[in-house]
Amino acid sequence: MNATPPSPSVYAEDFTPGQIHKLGDHTVSKAELVDFATRWDAQWFHIDEDAANQGHFRGLIASGVHTIAIAQRLLTQTMLNQWAVIAGLGFDKVRFPAPVRPGNVLTGTAQIAEITLDGTRGRVKIEMRLTDQDDHTVLYAELTIVMWQREQATTPSGGFN
Repeated sequence: MNATPPSPSVYAEDFTPGQIHKLGDHTVSKAELVDFATRWDAQWFHIDEDAANQGHFRGLIASGVHTIAIAQRLLTQTMLNQWAVIAGLGFDKVRFPAPVRPGNVLTGTAQIAEITLDGTRGRVKIEMRLTDQDDHTVLYAELTIVMWQREQATTPSGGFN
């Protein structure tokens, strides 16, 4: 698949702390939940409905890795493809306060927490949250991405650590 890089419309200096961006929604089907877990996290409470019904959560639950993948998809579809992203720097904190179950409709928000500019690039820290249809938080994550600044300096100042 050949993908043409998008022309970004949002640069690091366009953000202010406190801005909130809506990430859209995604419905988690049982087939998707089991397929993902079978391929990437084949624990019994993700893939065996009969056993999961007898377990702690009283039913199938999504893998945390699957929940992160859903958040990443929503983030990419609604924001990152319009941003001047260089790369993700990493997740600083990830929490799963409530399980994701088949049929859950997940919606997300991303709040800009911090921006650090160096003249060429910016480091943007985001607090991301996914909630289910009952407004239970199923994912809280803090992540940092590196972005271009619109007016790039002529001499880069080095990497982000």
